[in-house]
Amino acid sequence: MTELEELTERMKTAVGTDSGLGKTLKFNLKGEGFIYIDTGAVSNEDKPADLTLTISIKDLIALGQGKLDPMTAVMTGALRLSDMGVAMGLQGKMNALFAKIT
Repeated sequence: MTELEELTERMKTAVGTDSGLGKTLKFNLKGEGFIYIDTGAVSNEDKPADLTLTISIKDLIALGQGKLDPMTAVMTGALRLSDMGVAMGLQGKMNALFAKIT
């Protein structure tokens, strides 16, 4: 199983039947693929989303494990957000989702 497949499966388990986000979320994994979350559906599709986070798989895992601070990731360019306002509104919900992934 590839790292993308493994991470996608972990996301599916964490999301369950409802991500709790209330918005669509896409991780653009910098040439290594995509993870798209819409309510309870998790796929590797490259579809438009309310919020796209561009980050490497390595940095996404570090972020989920709490080894990489989200603000530091944004400031250093390791994490790019398509809409900072949406990201700020989802911060607590994304933290809860990440807690389930690790």
